[in-house]
Amino acid sequence: MITSLVMTVLGADRPGLVRSLSDVVATHDGNWLESRMARLAGQFAGIVRVECPTESAQNLIEHLHALATVGLTVQAVREKSSDPAPRKTLSVTVVGNDRPGIVRDLSTAIATAGANVEDLITGLESAPMSGHPLFRAQGIISIPESADPATLISAIENLGTDLSVDIN
Repeated sequence: MITSLVMTVLGADRPGLVRSLSDVVATHDGNWLESRMARLAGQFAGIVRVECPTESAQNLIEHLHALATVGLTVQAVREKSSDPAPRKTLSVTVVGNDRPGIVRDLSTAIATAGANVEDLITGLESAPMSGHPLFRAQGIISIPESADPATLISAIENLGTDLSVDIN
């Protein structure tokens, strides 16, 4: 039998962190399925999903936690699978003037519309002419099959006239 683990990984960035993590996974007959990793303010941050034989899972989790001795904090949980209700996915891009609370406002609009964030990348960039900071969010949002995407678009656009919203 196979067990899936989802983990978060955090540590001061340095060469070899991913190798250390992948060595532990491979040593326990694990299969690295997917991941998202980034360097943020000098810190390495990642989320990873792996599979391993069920009989190896607890030992793998213990060895992942032991990576704290080399400065890598790993939190691992067993994935709980269920048959989710059918949903449509939409690609969303939002660009506008940066302001405190914009991620909170955006996530509230998404949730209020009955949607769910599947993948989201946010960041700041310089406006072409003025150079002032622009907020950019790109992601995948899911909505129930029966939902109208216009509800999501309206909820986001109601956050302010300075936001440009593109949904595909």
